[in-house]
Amino acid sequence: MTNQELHDEMVAAMKAKDKTRLSIIRQVMAEVKNVEVNERRDATEEDVTSMVKRLIKQTSETLEMSIKAANNQERTDTLTEQVKILESLLPAQLSGDELVALIEQTIAEVGATTRKDMGRVMGALNKATGGNFDKAAAAKEVGARLA
Repeated sequence: MTNQELHDEMVAAMKAKDKTRLSIIRQVMAEVKNVEVNERRDATEEDVTSMVKRLIKQTSETLEMSIKAANNQERTDTLTEQVKILESLLPAQLSGDELVALIEQTIAEVGATTRKDMGRVMGALNKATGGNFDKAAAAKEVGARLA
């Protein structure tokens, strides 16, 4: 997602009067703006994606603590909705047949034959997709193919 697409999402949330979505998008935009100001450069698509992932991680951790505390259901519901909104801002993750095909291609490119090569394969997958794949499913599939 580019900075412009993020801005368009914000405008759409304003028009829909979706306060939760607007709040989250503004939070992401503030993080992106911090990168632009601190590093004196325009934010790239990777910057936006990394900010969204970081916010998902932070919000998920807060959600886990809220669930453990079990004292404020409204807050827990709000955090759950925020995580869903943040996940919707990420590009779709590779999974299923697409992931299997990429794994086969990567194994062939890397020349992996044993389980010792699994780290190299996973690293190459990560580089090829920008980390945008189901890592658990990929590790299981790679392990099965290299066994």
